[in-house]
Amino acid sequence: MATPASSVSNRSQGIDDVPLVRLLNVSKAYANGTVALRGVDLSVSPGEFISLVGPSGCGKSTILRIVAGLGPVSAGTVSVAGLPPERARHERQDMAFVFQDATLLPWRSVLRNVELPLQLRHMPRTERRARVMDALETVGLTGFAREYPRQLSGGMKMRVSIARALVARPKLLLMDEPFGALDEMTRGRLNVELLRIVALAGWTVLFVTHNVFEAVFLSSRVVVMSPRPGRIVADLPIDLPHPREPELRTSLEFNMAVGRVLSHLQEA
Repeated sequence: MATPASSVSNRSQGIDDVPLVRLLNVSKAYANGTVALRGVDLSVSPGEFISLVGPSGCGKSTILRIVAGLGPVSAGTVSVAGLPPERARHERQDMAFVFQDATLLPWRSVLRNVELPLQLRHMPRTERRARVMDALETVGLTGFAREYPRQLSGGMKMRVSIARALVARPKLLLMDEPFGALDEMTRGRLNVELLRIVALAGWTVLFVTHNVFEAVFLSSRVVVMSPRPGRIVADLPIDLPHPREPELRTSLEFNMAVGRVLSHLQEA
């Protein structure tokens, strides 16, 4: 499916004047003295897909948690849609988090796992079930609504996790190495599927990965971070065509973009 032109324009140019997410001079130190982040500035416009790459422990996941309002900063300011992150999460309810582990409840069926965010909002059963079935159709799992997590493959579990995010109709999707535990073939298929869903849903995405090839394939920008304490050493636009098909990975343009990211990682 072709990506809507307006969505591509927003992702590639960041034309919205007001960032959806903004971090200004953000630092984060923990009680044990570990400094995770130092002086991070980052703006994310609506419709962008931004990947964070860098060595282990550089603060990529810490940035996601801060944006989600799951922990305070030590210095600097953070806003989501102009609000403090915790307030944005509670008041707007249009932020979703997808982890490396699908975090499905084993005693609930696929349908009941996906409907959980709506159930917590006390949405009427008929309405939430309709949304769940729409979300399962989008991720290609309509026939698995009554199955349980133990009956699913790793890739299918991750698609259930994405459906659970989709059902809440978020404007901002935070993804922390969601495909890191999957084999390369499954990961590649889910990369393509994720871009299709993002285009349909109009999400803004902050995505953490250690895989540079994945970051380049998915993103409108790749942000490269230094070793701890994490700081941004490069913010690279990825000017590749949409829709991004699997064949793109063998193109000269793709591999040149990968090379640019790797070069900055090596110099960080």
